[in-house]
Amino acid sequence: MTIREQLEERETTYLSVYAALSRETKGRKRSEAECDIRPVFQRDRDRILHCKAFRRLKQKTQVFLLPKGDHYRTRLTHTLEVSQNARTIAKALRLNEDLVEAIALGHDLGHTPFGHAGERALNEVCPSGFRHNEQSVRVVEYLERQGEGLNLTWEVRDGILNHKTSGKPGTLEGEIVRLSDKIAYINHDIDDAIRGGLLKEDDIPEEFTRVLGSSTRIRLDTMVHNVITNSMDCPKIQMSREVADALAGLRRFMFANVYQNPAAKGEEDKAVNMVANLYEYYTRHMELLPEQFLEMAEKKGETREQVVCDYIAGMTDTYAVKKFQEYFVPESWKI
Repeated sequence: MTIREQLEERETTYLSVYAALSRETKGRKRSEAECDIRPVFQRDRDRILHCKAFRRLKQKTQVFLLPKGDHYRTRLTHTLEVSQNARTIAKALRLNEDLVEAIALGHDLGHTPFGHAGERALNEVCPSGFRHNEQSVRVVEYLERQGEGLNLTWEVRDGILNHKTSGKPGTLEGEIVRLSDKIAYINHDIDDAIRGGLLKEDDIPEEFTRVLGSSTRIRLDTMVHNVITNSMDCPKIQMSREVADALAGLRRFMFANVYQNPAAKGEEDKAVNMVANLYEYYTRHMELLPEQFLEMAEKKGETREQVVCDYIAGMTDTYAVKKFQEYFVPESWKI
């Protein structure tokens, strides 16, 4: 019996009856030989961790565009915080921690430069629209490994696709990531907003702090414990009504005071214009795209608009700024 088979056998005896078992996966789009050491979801986790799109997350905006300071979250640190929350919940509920981690690490691979400002820009200019969860699936299915994709299991791809609030994951592990994403960004965005001087802890309404706590650490602890307590031995992942309502209210508070605050988002129009101009420029100058993207258009029948969208979505903030300066800023004006 291989190490992988021993680990799969351990899953059947230890994990909850509601867990997604590695040996019962719905499989990959392309069949391949099994690893002798790692079950399928652990293998998927490793593929995501080693892919180029994952490394680029370190230079992609979470909320604050190019903040002055080293301690603001990026899309990468957000991803790691989602993974940490999700793994804690999955371990306590005896669900599949490898699957949860794979989904969490891959859920934002398709995010644009400049955060949701970049996503909004591409959604406005691309004929088919743009949604970062769908783009994340496109990254792992099609764009990584020079067009071959990572060939991940159905369960991981499903969790990535359905991680948004409106999603309906097909596994409890996917439900954990969906909720952990919200828990992570609400709490760390409050922390960053306080660091940036947009909020003070006392600004948060008492109706929310009374239920959730009066610091980021306490709120995280409250939410994670509440999910575990209310989901134990249940066929769904859930919070108590009181905590769920407080989280929803806190999310509305953040939209009103941070996510749509001109002081926090004052540079977003510039980012939107930058992305829109790059999109228009590349659609008129396809020859400037890397060879992989030209092949997608020429040999695989992808539309010009989709190929350009894929290329821009994969850019980091700094690379997008560099390309914008290269194409639109006169040489003598560049710093």
